Amino acid sequence: MCSVISRVKPVRRALALTLRLGASTERSSYAAAERRRFSPGVTARVDPLLAPCRSYCSRMALTEGLLFRQLFEKESSTYTYLLADTETKEAILVDPVLETIDRDLKLIHELGVNLKVAVNTHCHADHITSTGLMKKRLVGLKSAISKYSGATADILLSEGDKITFGKHYLTVRETPGHTDGCVTLVSWDQSMAFTGDALLIRGCGRTDFQQEKIFTLPDQCLVYPAHDYLGQTASTVGEERKFNPRLTKSLVEFVNIMNNLNLPKPKKIDISVPANLVCGVHEV
Repeated sequence: MCSVISRVKPVRRALALTLRLGASTERSSYAAAERRRFSPGVTARVDPLLAPCRSYCSRMALTEGLLFRQLFEKESSTYTYLLADTETKEAILVDPVLETIDRDLKLIHELGVNLKVAVNTHCHADHITSTGLMKKRLVGLKSAISKYSGATADILLSEGDKITFGKHYLTVRETPGHTDGCVTLVSWDQSMAFTGDALLIRGCGRTDFQQEKIFTLPDQCLVYPAHDYLGQTASTVGEERKFNPRLTKSLVEFVNIMNNLNLPKPKKIDISVPANLVCGVHEV
C-alpha cells in the first residue's frame, strides 16, 4: 500500500486550520445573492461561451467574462469544474475523471476554449484522474497538484500560487486534513472556492486513510466541493459555518466523530492512488 494512504496526523490539525474563525451569523442578503448568481435554463442561438446554463451543468456563477461549468461523474460522485475567460478563451479544468475524459474534451471543443491547466485538488483515492491521458490528447496542456501531495505533475502548487486563465485566476490555499496535499482554489474575487474533499456540503473529507483556512472567506463565497453523494451542487461558506454537522462541533466532539466514522475502504483506492501519484499516466 502506498505511503500516501498511511494514517493521518491527528485530526485536530485539520479542524484547527479549518475553523480559523468562529461561527458567525448568516448574512441577510444571502438569498438575494443566490438568485442573482445562479441562472437556470438556456436559450437557442446564444454564444456557448455566454450561455447561462447547459443540460450538463446544474449551476453557473454569473461573473462577468467568466464561463463556468459544473460536471458530474456518477460512479464516484465527483464534480469536475471547467472555467474559462470568454474573451481570451483560455481555460482550466479542476478534478477531471478518467471515465469522463471524452465528455470533457467534447465540451472543450464545442465551447472553443484552450485548456491550459488541469488541476487536482488532491491525490484522489476513489477515482483516477484524466490529466495524464488528457495531456496526450491536448497539445500544451499542463497538469498541476500540491507539492505536498507526493504526486508528480508539471506544476507543483504552494500556498498563494495563482493559476491564471485570461484575466482571471484561482489562488491556492493549502487546506490539509483529508490529505496532506489538499488545496482549496479560491477565485480572484473570493466569490467561489473549489474545496476538493477538505470541505464538503454539510460534511468534510474523511481523515483516516491519508494525510483547513476556508472559513476565513466571506460568508457569501460559494463552496464547490469535489464530491456530493446527495445531489447537492453548491453551498456557501456562511452556510457551512452555521450548519455543517461536523465543523460546528467542539474540537473533542469533532475528533470523536472522525475517529468513529467506520467507513469502508474506497473501492478503487488500490489502483487510484498509485495512478494519481503519476498524474494518471498508466495502462488503462
